[in-house]
Amino acid sequence: LALVGAASAFYLPGVAPRDYTKGEDLNVKVEALTSVKTQLPYEYYVLPFCQEGIDFDVQEALNLGEVLRGSRIYNTPYDFHMAKNQQCKILCRKVYDEEEIAAFSLMVEEEYRANLLLDNLPVAMSVFHDTEDGLTIKAYETGYPLGHVDRPLDEEGNTLPLDPTASAPVYLFNHLRFKVLYNADGPADKMRVVGFEVEPFSVKHGYVNEVKWNDCVGKVAGAGGKCSLSTCGPSTPVSLSSPPLQIDTLGADAGKSKGKVEVIWTYDVEFQSSPIRWSTRWDTYLQSADDAQVHWFSILNSFMIVLFLSGIVAMIMVRTLRKDFQRYEQADMLEDGQEETGWKLVHGDVFRPPPMAGWLAVLVGTGVQLCVSIGILMAFACFGFLSPANRGALMQAALFLFVFMGTFGGYTSARLFKMFRGTRWRSNAVWTAMLFPGICFGVFFVLNLLIWGQKSSGAVPFGTLLALLCMWMGISVPLVLAGAFFGFRKAAIEPPTRINQIPRNVPPQPWFVNTWLNIIVGGVLPFGAVFVEVFYVLSSVWLHQIYYLFGFVVLVLVILILTCCEITIVTCYFQLCCEDYRWWWRAFATSGSCAFYIFLHSVYYAYAKLQMARAVAGVLYVGYMLLVSMAFFLATGAAGFLACFFFVRAIYAAIKID
Repeated sequence: LALVGAASAFYLPGVAPRDYTKGEDLNVKVEALTSVKTQLPYEYYVLPFCQEGIDFDVQEALNLGEVLRGSRIYNTPYDFHMAKNQQCKILCRKVYDEEEIAAFSLMVEEEYRANLLLDNLPVAMSVFHDTEDGLTIKAYETGYPLGHVDRPLDEEGNTLPLDPTASAPVYLFNHLRFKVLYNADGPADKMRVVGFEVEPFSVKHGYVNEVKWNDCVGKVAGAGGKCSLSTCGPSTPVSLSSPPLQIDTLGADAGKSKGKVEVIWTYDVEFQSSPIRWSTRWDTYLQSADDAQVHWFSILNSFMIVLFLSGIVAMIMVRTLRKDFQRYEQADMLEDGQEETGWKLVHGDVFRPPPMAGWLAVLVGTGVQLCVSIGILMAFACFGFLSPANRGALMQAALFLFVFMGTFGGYTSARLFKMFRGTRWRSNAVWTAMLFPGICFGVFFVLNLLIWGQKSSGAVPFGTLLALLCMWMGISVPLVLAGAFFGFRKAAIEPPTRINQIPRNVPPQPWFVNTWLNIIVGGVLPFGAVFVEVFYVLSSVWLHQIYYLFGFVVLVLVILILTCCEITIVTCYFQLCCEDYRWWWRAFATSGSCAFYIFLHSVYYAYAKLQMARAVAGVLYVGYMLLVSMAFFLATGAAGFLACFFFVRAIYAAIKID
């Protein structure tokens, strides 16, 4: 009964709703400053924002995924009370020197956005889109910009390069108008936060009389005749016509001394009742900002094309193989002197271990480990355990799953290694456990040094690096060794045909079975199945958008695996028909070559969609995409290799060999 009671308290995806009463304090937190132009997150208080009453020793506990993505969550001096509106509330007054203004100006120029949190909801700016049906859809852009650079724009609204003789003023958003949406349909006098919106303003606040600013922190301007501002008050809201606050100038006038700048930080809070239920409060955040219909139809189109091509490939293979079997059965009934032709001719060499067979076993084992990890990860994601409410959960789950799936990698690698007549299974298992994770850790460590040199919060602390090493050496490596131990203890996989002692010569090959041609062409169709989804995943990662269509990802991954298997089988069949038995490495590389197109697509995406403001951002992008492409190569290569392996065993076991 106790277990049943505990189970009933569980709320999918692990975040329970919280009820507030009227006037109850709401805790506004801040996550980080982020920019799509640099990909380098910074702590919010790296800039001299208002810090009155903030205890920096109190920091919210973060999971491993949040630490790796650079999140650092702190409290803020914003004072919210449920269902109580406030207007023109003074946060603080600051006088910034030239160095501090330069820091603000650089962040504004690089389009950094602040990311506040309220009841685990990120603050967002409302964006409205018109559909073809004449409907208007509301979507969110998470965070808000720190300021604005008044640059010239073209007819389509894109920013134009600044003329060397021109200048562009830099404005700072120092007034925030918050709107908190709440739902009161639950228990009596209980309210739940279902939305957190913001509208930033740049206002050059003015005041007539002398103001004691230390006494005005957290007070409404003009309340009780104190702390009065000429630009806003309890009955005078800030408007777009208010004079903006210019802090700097870019272009021709850049670098000219402007002295100190006074900034008065203020904000409004408006509470608004909403019919949105707590369970659906993330729906607005998940509304696709661009080309939603294009996304759906492109996925459907790719699915139909790949399904059609897969059917054709499967039909050709079945009909061709049936004719081969019939021809070989007829040949067996003829005179013994008739010479064998086609793929049957290489039956004595087709299962001969390839060169560097141990390395092939290592790569296939690692690929199987990745495939199993990705499969379980997508299953969890589809069931809602990795919702956007659980920040960093996706990355953390991916790391833990890869670590704990080491048994599958070690077992597969050992089984192949023993089939290849290998004896040093411990060495093979160690390489399986160390090769891919070691490359990833080495690249990650170098990139982390670059991030650390930029003083970004994205730099992983030494303690976290030590924890990753412990996970790798203390969990993953022993599990791989355990899997290899049990895999090597089993009887070796015996080929269905006897292997000749002397390898036969491979005749000259026609052009259409050229090794490099097959590898290059073999990756085109699998890439065609996923390139649309890859575009949206890249946008989610590098443009800081929320991705949630995991059902589509699962569908695309299934199509990808099926396509890789079929393409590899077809190319291997043609290769064997041309009496070339060296199929092992080619099978792995043919299906894995789609990773090369994935990387080229990511390079094109960076050129077309991203504006790298710093060289470090470009290095980070290339480094991380190389790791992703490598993982893609191993996973798809292993899938294609195993499919080809079972196909070759099946066809040679089905014919009679003298």
